[in-house]
This record gives sequence, C-alpha cells and structure tokens, in this order.
Amino acid sequence: MCGSSYFFNRMQRTQRCAATIAACAFGSYSEQLTMNTVPSRALQPIVPGANVLPPVSQASSAKPASSPPTEFVPSEPKTFEETGLTAAEVEGLLLKYLFTAGPSFGRRIAEQIRLPFGLVTEQLRSLKAQLLLSYSNQGAMGDFEYELTEDGQKRAHWHVGRCTYCGAAPVPLENYVASIERQSVRKLRPKLSELSRAFADLMLDPVTISQVGQAVHAGRGLFLYGQPGNGKTSIAERIVRCMSQHIWIPRTITVTGEIIRLFDPANHEEAPLSSPQGELLDLSPYDRRWVRIRRPVIMVGGELRLEQLEITHNTSTGILESPVQLKCNGGVLVVDDFGRQRCSAAELLNRWIIPLEKRRDYLNLPSGRQIEVPFDQLLVFSTNLQPHKLVDEAFLRRIPYKIEVADPTPREFRDLLQLWCGRLGIKYTEEAADYLLTKHFSESGRPMRYCHPRDLIRQVKAYCEFHDQPPSVSEKAFDVAVKNYFAGL
Repeated sequence: MCGSSYFFNRMQRTQRCAATIAACAFGSYSEQLTMNTVPSRALQPIVPGANVLPPVSQASSAKPASSPPTEFVPSEPKTFEETGLTAAEVEGLLLKYLFTAGPSFGRRIAEQIRLPFGLVTEQLRSLKAQLLLSYSNQGAMGDFEYELTEDGQKRAHWHVGRCTYCGAAPVPLENYVASIERQSVRKLRPKLSELSRAFADLMLDPVTISQVGQAVHAGRGLFLYGQPGNGKTSIAERIVRCMSQHIWIPRTITVTGEIIRLFDPANHEEAPLSSPQGELLDLSPYDRRWVRIRRPVIMVGGELRLEQLEITHNTSTGILESPVQLKCNGGVLVVDDFGRQRCSAAELLNRWIIPLEKRRDYLNLPSGRQIEVPFDQLLVFSTNLQPHKLVDEAFLRRIPYKIEVADPTPREFRDLLQLWCGRLGIKYTEEAADYLLTKHFSESGRPMRYCHPRDLIRQVKAYCEFHDQPPSVSEKAFDVAVKNYFAGL
C-alpha cells in the first residue's frame, strides 16, 4: 500500500512538473481557463511620434543564399507597437474575419491577417475580455477556437459596413515610404556589361545600348521613339533585367484607418524566399504583411485614362485601389504608344510634371485628405512620333534622355533572317535573302524594320508546312510571305 501511495504521489509530481513546463512554453492553461474573470492587457494605441518602422534585417544575418547582400527584408514585429497599427485597425480585421469565416482557431486567424500568433493571441484575449468573443473549442498548444458573441456580431457588422477587407494586416504609409527609399531605382548603378546581358537577345548597336544604359544609371526617364516595328517596346520591357531582381512591398497600406491595396497579382509576380536547395522557407523570420516580388514592369497603352493615376474607391467594399504609378514604384513604368491614349498627351504630362521633378506624388483620399507618396520608377515613353511634336520644351527637360530606335541596316537585316531561320528550323540561303532585299525592299522602296525578318520567316514556315515542302527559304516562299504580310502596305 505504501509503495502504491509513493508511486501515485510521484506520478502526480511528474504530471505537475510537465504542466509547469507546458505553461512556460505556451502560457498558463489555468490562466486561459479563467479569462472570464481575469482581464487581459488592453490594446494600446501608438504613441504619437514613436518610431514605428520595424528594424530591417541585413545580409549579415542568417539568410538564404538567394538573397542579394544588401537586400531589404522587413523584420517580423516582436511587439504590438512594432506593427505600427492602432487597436481599432486590428480589432476590425479580427472581427470582420470571424464575421465572414465563422468560428476559427487563433492560429488560423493569425495566418489570415499575417501577424505573429503571439501578438494575435493578445488581441483576441482583449476582445474576449470586452465580451466581443468567446471560446467555442480548445485546440492544440494553448490555442482556442473563437466565435463572436452577440455584441461582437454587432461590432463586426459595423466594421464590415465601413470596409469589407479582412486579409493581411496593413503596413503604415511611413514604413512603406522608408522601404521604397531603401530599394529605390535611383540607387541602382548598372554597368555596360549588365546592360549588354539584359539586351543579349536583341540586335542593338552599341550606341543605343550606351544611351539606354546612361538613362538607367541616372535613374531618370527616357523617350524611345522611332518607326513602328523596330523594338521600342522590347527594349523597354528588358530594362528591368539589368537591375536587382527583387523588392519587398506591403500587401496593403493604411493611412488614418483607410486601407489602400498595393499588391496586385495582375501586375506583380511573387518571388518567395528560397533556400540554396530550392525549398521555400515558410518559417523565415520576416514580416508576413510584406511580399517579395520581382521588380515590376507595368505597361500601359492606349487604354490609359487619367482616372487610373488616382486612388480609386470601391464603394461596395470600401477598399481603396492604388494607382498604376504607385504599384510600379521600384520598377519600370512603360507608357506604350504614347500620344494615342484616351486622354491627351498634354493632360497626361501635366499630371506627371511635378512628380518627375520632385520624385514624389500627391494623391487624394476619399476623405479629402491628400497624402505624399514616392514617385520612384523609371518612366519610359515609347512612341512612333517625334517627341517635340507631342510635348513642349518644359516637359522635355524633365525627360532628359531621348533615344531614337532607327531602322536596321541591310547587314543587320540579313543577320536577323539567318537568326530566325535557325530558331524555327528553316534552311537559310544567301540567294533567297538577296532576292528578298532586292525585289521586295530596294525596288519597291519599302523601309526595313527589325520585326520583318521574324514575321516573314514565320510566314515561310507556315507556307512550307502547309504545302508539305522542305523547310527552306526560297523566292516563291518569300513572294507568298510578302503578299500575306504587307498586303497594301
């Protein structure tokens, strides 16, 4: 009997010891069971003037080998104050999510709003102490399932009426501004070798590469002008290749309680951090409100309207959508076919004349407040018209680089014909090339464009395949290709 009692007492002490260790690791279980009577620490607002910008991880920290040595990485907030958010902003996200998704465990809620579980747990406890939430189930590792009370339903309904967004917690505007300064295109200084690699798949003369490189090196805007079909758009699209490949942006930004959506899957390509073995590092310590993307290249054409350059308000959801130039910060914004937009060239340039000069833009919120944001992208205007016919001298001064993309020489045209024959598996002969240049260009007075070799060889390939002929250029094949392609041109 004594032996059994000794064994029983020892087992009880062992269980108490295990419970103590678990409480130290995940918070006291008994404390969580008595949350109805023990009030938790209330949410604290940000102290005005406090430094809410989270510390930034440096390359000297333990990081994946894929990250550049000086890459900006937003650090995970350790305290609620480091998030830079107010109590009302976090409360709204939590209540709206539970209102939309129903009862959810704390870890699932933390994953949804992309804040650390420990910080989210504090806020959930506070809301429970205010009788806005209650426990509906117990989970693993000190977690609980939360549901809205009747008062919580009313509060959540009020938040949803103002704005339906309940995704990743926003980042304060000042944090975003500081991050763009760290990742600015003006700090990039690509060299000639990097430009040459970026344009390796294009046939550009050294003078053009040098001109484009100087504009990128200076971080200033440029005009690409010349006849259609000579590769202006292709040059603009490849400029970003000579820059560092990735930047970090917040998914959403908050300004005085209003949420502006910045991350746009239609224009931003996500690039998660990876280990040297190529495995995604889902447990890496960074602020998950931010997303790592490839430096954006956004192209707008004739569909561009002045409204797209301002913050737009979705009245049904209450969410604000950022304008195209804000989404493109840290990258390249290409205005293709400039001069043929729905708004006039003068209206468009007047809208951007101050941002180009000051490197900052001013946007109006629906509340009437005006905010200052970075205007930090390489702005490229691509046009078939002469720049002086589109804009006045005052604007041309603010776009210091004007680069003409000229027609190819006969030698370059032949080289491109041979290049595309090799790519498409077509046999190339100098005799057929001579015939094409003499008959259909020199004698007809037709100007040569860089796109012609690619397009004509594609026509030759289709002709040979359709007629079951050997894949080879010939006078007959070129005659058919020219008739199809140029028609009345």
